[in-house]
Amino acid sequence: MKTKTIKVKQILASLVLLVVLLVATGCALPGTTASSAALGPTSAAIPTSPSPPAVAAPTPINPSPVIIDSKTASPFPDFVSVIANVRPSVVAITTEVTGFSRFGGAFTQEGAGSGWIIDKDGIIVTNNHVVEGANSITITLEDGRTFPAEKVYTDPVADLAVVKINAQDLPSLRIGDSSKLNVGEQVVAIGNSLGMGISATEGIVSAVGVSLSVSPGETLSGLIQTDAAINPGNSGGPLVDLQGEVVGINSIKVAQVGVEGMGYAISVEEAIPIIDQLITNGYVIRPYLGASFYTVDQFVAFRYGLAVNKGVLVTNVAFGSPADKAGLKPGDVITAIDDKEISDEGVLTQTINSYQIDQKVKVTYWRGKTQNTAYATLAESPPPGQ
Repeated sequence: MKTKTIKVKQILASLVLLVVLLVATGCALPGTTASSAALGPTSAAIPTSPSPPAVAAPTPINPSPVIIDSKTASPFPDFVSVIANVRPSVVAITTEVTGFSRFGGAFTQEGAGSGWIIDKDGIIVTNNHVVEGANSITITLEDGRTFPAEKVYTDPVADLAVVKINAQDLPSLRIGDSSKLNVGEQVVAIGNSLGMGISATEGIVSAVGVSLSVSPGETLSGLIQTDAAINPGNSGGPLVDLQGEVVGINSIKVAQVGVEGMGYAISVEEAIPIIDQLITNGYVIRPYLGASFYTVDQFVAFRYGLAVNKGVLVTNVAFGSPADKAGLKPGDVITAIDDKEISDEGVLTQTINSYQIDQKVKVTYWRGKTQNTAYATLAESPPPGQ
């Protein structure tokens, strides 16, 4: 009996210990609930964690999945079609120019350039510097046919030229609107690069409305800058947009060590009025002062004993011209037109071209040690050679 009593006491003690442990750990016996009420007065000594507030499920940005229809999605630029459509209208131009060695011997030098068909009856646009001074000019079409140039009309001021060949029903190009070009638009330059045949390069419009001095006294304005590669031989070829329309005429590349992707095209906005005049008149009519000039610098001022070292020296005055009627003479130095400073020959040419024919301008000039003022009424420029 004593043994049984001890065992019963041990079992009871074990059950009491189990209950105590369950209560201490916050657990409950099967069928019971572990709550503060069950803990009685001592529950305050054991803090309980509050239940987290209910959080609403996030609303999807777009519950419906977006399905892209490959048939209606915008495709990548189709350069293949653009080039295929434009290429038949681009021509290779080969020139022969007579040069002279320093010993006086003559030699023939070949040049290569590009052009594009603006009229189906054999009218081709190119740069003046492509055909300038050439003894012979040969046009090679995309189909391999060659034609000699029958007529050539040039405008050195704008670096543009028109060549006429005896051919009909040629594929002409459409003219685009360069005034609507935006920086970043993709363009294609097509031409006779390096004289190796017609090829194409692709790039973007890097800048618009650029002015660039291309030689002493010659500045081109309204240029389109592009990173499409423009190499020797590309001059005169078209710069086209993704509709295959001409927006520029490839003309200049900056060729300096460390310079990449800086080519320039004459915008059609600037070129077309000049091209129209070349086709219609054979030359471009501009305001005309009627004198020849030379840029004055410190060396010229010292050599000729001039009173100023900046401006343009009058070297010749055409008889009966506006300059002649205004009283200008060789040896005068023009320093201002309508009080705008004239620093060199290029600035003078640009300034005169900004006026209208029959417009009167104020000319400030030095004769000897005296500054003078004259008024000239600009006339219409005469045909070349007159």
